[in-house]
Amino acid sequence: MSLESVKSWVAAHAPELRLIEAHGSTATVADAAATLGVEPGRIAKTIALRVGDRILLLVTRGDARLDNLRCKAAFGGRIRMLDAEATLAATGHVVGGVCPFGLATPLPVYADVSMRAFDTVYPAAGSRNASLEITLARLAEVTHATWVDCCTLPG
Repeated sequence: MSLESVKSWVAAHAPELRLIEAHGSTATVADAAATLGVEPGRIAKTIALRVGDRILLLVTRGDARLDNLRCKAAFGGRIRMLDAEATLAATGHVVGGVCPFGLATPLPVYADVSMRAFDTVYPAAGSRNASLEITLARLAEVTHATWVDCCTLPG
């Protein structure tokens, strides 16, 4: 159902996007990068977070790590990652397929500035083997994302 909700959302809001249904897994950053033939940083991982009583989505590059102090400053409180069950309930997507498209409930979307190193990124598309290719500008536009600086890069 989740892939279907993303397909419907894409058809209605961004029909120019290329939906990629892969034969291999795209459930983890490493799997997605290998399956799609791109560097891990270009995988746009979507993380469901709770800040107080608010639930939000943060989209960041695949090789970035959350920085608790930066997140607290950006979101006004301590963050907690939702567990798999709460993520599914809030987004309609299983962990490994979570994306900011075709959501079960409207959620605010934030995009980490770390992704700006790339013109295009590959977020999941509602299942553990589906992705979209999208430019950063289009991602921010169609999700109404707010840009934040919440992550650190490896190295």
